[in-house]
Amino acid sequence: MKKLISNLRVFAEERNWRQYHSPKNLAMALSVETAELTEIFQWMETGESINVDDNTRKHIAEEVGDVMIYLTMLADKFDLDPITCAKEKIKLNAVKYPVKGKF
Repeated sequence: MKKLISNLRVFAEERNWRQYHSPKNLAMALSVETAELTEIFQWMETGESINVDDNTRKHIAEEVGDVMIYLTMLADKFDLDPITCAKEKIKLNAVKYPVKGKF
């Protein structure tokens, strides 16, 4: 994760893009990329979405990459590690949504 963050910082700096990377703009870009990922599946039946062809899988991978990039850049603005955030959220969800029959 640290290497990805470092690479993203350098990439943006080399292009003078950091000036555009406010939390607001990054959140908006993340939303757009998430919508682009969603669009791939928009008119598929459930079975179709499970068994995609190689071109569709490649397209999914590209959009997942975009989502990860913007999510990582947004988290970096607040000195957050997305992996740590996900782990903590799983713990909260386990309390919020306990396994039935276990208390």
